[in-house]
Formats: sequence, C-alpha cells, structure tokens
Amino acid sequence: MNHLSPKMYQDMGITPEVYAYGEKIWNSLKERWLEIDAISEYNQLKVIQSMQKNKVSEACLIGTTGYGYNDLGRETLEKVYADIFHTEDALVRPQITCGTHALALALMSNLRPGDELLSPVGKPYDTLEEVIGIRPSKGSLKEYGISYRQVNLLPDGSFDFENIKNAINEKTKLVTIQRSKGYQTRPTFSVEQIGRLISLIKSIKPDVICMVDNCYGEFTQTQEPSDAGADLVVGSLIKNPGGGLAPIGGYLAGKKECIENAAYRLTSPGLGKEVGASLHALGAFYQGLFLAPSVTANALKAAIFAANIYEDLGFHVVPDGREPRYDIIQAVTFKNPEGVIAFCQGIQQAAPVDGYVTPEPWDMPGYDSPVIMAAGAFVSGSSIELSADGPIRPPYTVYFQGGLTWQHGKFGIMKTLQKLVEKGIIIKDFDKRNL
Repeated sequence: MNHLSPKMYQDMGITPEVYAYGEKIWNSLKERWLEIDAISEYNQLKVIQSMQKNKVSEACLIGTTGYGYNDLGRETLEKVYADIFHTEDALVRPQITCGTHALALALMSNLRPGDELLSPVGKPYDTLEEVIGIRPSKGSLKEYGISYRQVNLLPDGSFDFENIKNAINEKTKLVTIQRSKGYQTRPTFSVEQIGRLISLIKSIKPDVICMVDNCYGEFTQTQEPSDAGADLVVGSLIKNPGGGLAPIGGYLAGKKECIENAAYRLTSPGLGKEVGASLHALGAFYQGLFLAPSVTANALKAAIFAANIYEDLGFHVVPDGREPRYDIIQAVTFKNPEGVIAFCQGIQQAAPVDGYVTPEPWDMPGYDSPVIMAAGAFVSGSSIELSADGPIRPPYTVYFQGGLTWQHGKFGIMKTLQKLVEKGIIIKDFDKRNL
C-alpha cells in the first residue's frame, strides 16, 4: 500500500495536480539530500564530541534561580559552544532576548565613543538600523558618538575589495559581516568567502574586531566563521542552534576579551558571567543543540525544494535551485504584494499551531515598512520552525525558512503553491505545462 498517496494530501487541501507537481520536483532532488545528510552527520558528531569532552551530566540540565551563582549547566554549556565554534569563550544566555539583542550586545559592549563601525557587505538587517542609528532611535550607537560607514556590494553580490580597503581608517574598531541576506536578494556568504574578506581586513588593520552575524547559517557547512578568522560570531537560539526546542536566548562566541565585554554589558560591571540564572531553560538548550544539525538539514531540504518549485514556475529565487547553501533562507520574488501575502498565508495554513489564523501585513516595531509574518510555531517567532515573512515593498520578495522536519517543510511549500493557484497568481493549468 502506498502510504504517500495523494489522498492524505488531498484531505489536507492539496489538489492532485499540485501534489503531482510537487512529487515531480522532489524526485529530481533526492540525490542532493545525500550531500546535506553528510554535512549534518559531521556536525552531529562534532556536537556530541563537544558535549562528551566537557562532561555534560544530568546535573547540567537542572538550572538555577535567583542570582544564578555557580550554575554548572550554564558554565558547561558555554564551554560546549566555545568548543563547537573553536573559540576562546562563549556567552549563551536566556537573558539575550533575540538575534537583534545579541548583535546589539556585541556592538555596544565592544565599541566606545569615537570608534567607527564598518559594514563591508552593504545595508544591515532592518532591525539593526535603529541599533546603529541609521534610523534615529533612543540608545543607538550614534547617540553614544559611534560613527558608521558601509561599503555596498558590487552588482553581482561580491565584495568591493577596493572600496573596503579605502573605508578602513584609524577610527575603524569593529567590522560587522552579515552572513545571511536579510530582507535583500543578495547571495548569502560561505565561510570561505567570509574568511577571504577577514584576511583582507586584518592585512590592513590587524587589531580590528571582525564580527559575523551568523543568524540562519549555523551547521549549514562543516565549518563556522570563527574557523575562518572571525573574532566574534553571534546568533539566536530560536534559529538554527536551538534546534526548535530553545524557548528563548542568544549566543556570542569568540575571543575572551570580546565575550567578557559583552558579559559586563549584559549584566553589570563587576558581575559579568558570574550571574544570570538559567531557570528551567538548560534542558531545552542542550537538547536543542543536540538536534540542531539534523533540524538544520531538514530546513535546508525544504529551502531547496522551494527554490526548485518556484524557479521551475518562472519566479526569481535566491539562491537558485542548484547553488550551494550557506543559510536556511530561501527568497522568492513575486513583484506584487499579493504573491507575498498568499505565500505567507499558505505557510500559516500548514502550521501545527494557529493553522486556522490568516496572517496580514502590519507595522512591526523595528521595521520601516509593513511586514507580514507566518509562523505557527511551538516557540513564538521561532524561525527554525516552518515560517515565512517579508516586507510589503518592491520588489515584493518573501523569505521562507525553517521546518523541524523535512516532511513538514514539503507540505508547507505545497500549501503555498496551492494558495497561489487558488488566488490566480499561478495559472491553474501549470500542471499541464510541467508534468
């Protein structure tokens, strides 16, 4: 008996034509899964090795309250992260509320008045504009006398090495490199590309701090940016490294001085890493990290499936269906707001939580245009779970990511396709042209 017959999909709102089209695309990708699984296996062993080396025990899962002094689980977890990222130290805390907070913490703790921050990869992610002061905001770096400079990428999405050289000056203290594309349609950077950029920067000014925003990129390769010379890597635990189980949190891994500065900023001068109760989060942090390599692999498979579906239908996708993957995000450009909205509504309809809700664009804090977000997640806002979002502005691109299981990711993409067909954004006889 074929348990994967279209009947189950049909019962959940997928027409036989959409199902058949999805199966055709999936069958063309099965060999690609072997490469992803090999990376996942390597990273899984790396995580296990680090946990064993640092003697993770049952006592590490208990947590603390109050001041959080002598928190064995917290201290061991930070050693595990430092070991995985091959860094001197790490800060992994539930008190870090999100990826933007983790990045702001790294910047505000390692920059001082009169310093300059440089982005050699163009415009930063929208929510960092207010952190930096590109858009005025209370408490921004600009208010503290920290200046900002950026070098845009070349038209093909590569680094503008000549202008980067010219931008580095005596005030340049920290260089921030955003690995993933954010709300742009530029390429995501590989660890190897980031390594070449860092080498150039260090050849000009060896003492500059090179920080990588690693959000969405962890465990997509066998190395991390810290293996390629980054002094600091930063990310969110409700993305890749939390494995879908971490309920909150962020991490910084890097040079001891950079981490120490961040710890004093997060808590208080004189206290630093010594305080900060882990409450009941540690079990989820450890188990989520253990699952992260395989969960990230599932999200990569869903992203590749989405790219091949929509590229085959004539939409512009970044990365394309054949390119190597350095993060879990898939961008699809519709050139109209209706496509972005329909896609997100399809993802929401595939959710195990709040699947009956219809997302609409709204004015989210930290963004300069309305944003639509679809995320029926077990952890609110978790973008390692099946989710999609995008700003309602030209060129009207949606950003899809996540999927704790490949099967859920596959179903979610079929739901987006079904929604676009129902809305007339994709013509209804597409199956006759493509089957």
